[in-house]
Amino acid sequence: MSTDLHIHTNLSDGRMSPIDIINHAIDVGLKNIAITDHDTTKALHILRDLNLLANPEINIIKGIEFSADQPTNEIHILGYDIDIDNKELQAELANIVVGRKQRVKKMIEKLKALGFDISYEKVMASGKHSDSLSRSHIANALVTEGYFEKIGDVFADLLNRNGKGYVPHYKLSCQEIIRLIKVSGGISVLAHPGLIGDDNLVFECINLGIQGIEVFHPKHSEEQIDKYLDIAKKYQLIVTGGSDYHAIPTRYPQYLGMFTLGEEYSNDFLEILKKG
Repeated sequence: MSTDLHIHTNLSDGRMSPIDIINHAIDVGLKNIAITDHDTTKALHILRDLNLLANPEINIIKGIEFSADQPTNEIHILGYDIDIDNKELQAELANIVVGRKQRVKKMIEKLKALGFDISYEKVMASGKHSDSLSRSHIANALVTEGYFEKIGDVFADLLNRNGKGYVPHYKLSCQEIIRLIKVSGGISVLAHPGLIGDDNLVFECINLGIQGIEVFHPKHSEEQIDKYLDIAKKYQLIVTGGSDYHAIPTRYPQYLGMFTLGEEYSNDFLEILKKG
């Protein structure tokens, strides 16, 4: 059973449309996928409107990925099996989308002051399908304009947390994200804990009531996988994993199906979803 529980579309910072993601996943033999765009459920609404969400060829899990308001480290929280029509969820997502747009405008002003000929229109063109503008769209616009060769170079030089072009955006607290996922009927999972850089924050999320942990991620080392498996067992957390796929040619995995969750953990996760 091939399962990938962390996939992005071009409605946030991925490169492929929701329909192309589904077709690609089916072509490579995936049986279960979760679409987890940043701060938006628009891709899931599009698939539902096209009668593709309940797909006989593949099980599509409704998901989302939130960025938490943490001043020193990046914390991302995944929500699975959410009610995408939940009014409280959609109200908060609308606030975040506005905050993201305001952030992009502030970052553009910083970049202009640094000598980069960049505009909001160019960034919008980079993320024309996106309901959730991000640093990736700014980076892509700078690559398109010829200032950098790769998106990763833009982040390294300008858009990392300490970069001259960085601006934080409106985010919810970890506690509020966990609550919001629960209110919308979903399961909260700490995304790629090995990338947070501080296990004290991992334990803080556990103490706040997070239900699962993304043990298996392309950027986790074997040592990290073993460590977070032990933590999951000790605290009786749901174990998940996914490719964090964005369809970016220079970023592993380049294709769906290259990184999947093991059958044992996939079966356990699907059984939990089935029980509600």
